[in-house]
Amino acid sequence: MQEKFHHYNHRLKKFANHHRNNSTKAEVRLWCELFRNKQMFGFSFLRQRPIGSYIADFYCKELNLVIETDGSTHFDEEVQLKDVAKTKWLESQGYSVLRFWDDEVMNNIEGIRDRIICWIKENHRDKLPE
Repeated sequence: MQEKFHHYNHRLKKFANHHRNNSTKAEVRLWCELFRNKQMFGFSFLRQRPIGSYIADFYCKELNLVIETDGSTHFDEEVQLKDVAKTKWLESQGYSVLRFWDDEVMNNIEGIRDRIICWIKENHRDKLPE
């Protein structure tokens, strides 16, 4: 299988680095409890990864999976429209997108873990360790 090359706007790299160093509490919790050190079945996740004209909160290359955390600003109608456009574009490029509310991450990390595991089992059972 040919490896996918990820094009991105290089001007986003500095912005992504800034966000990586100034993550939200929910992003830090997801990173520390689920993704750092390949805790999710050994899959490697990257934080604040530029993809196209967007920055993914978390990205797993092996699964072609983008995970987004949405805070209170995402209740705004204009921000929601941008979220829909981002998700549609990512999906049109072959990425899968899972979105979680910050409050859910902070108050139900086990539920988030279960939903991600369920998604992996449904979509990439062949990539799971025996």
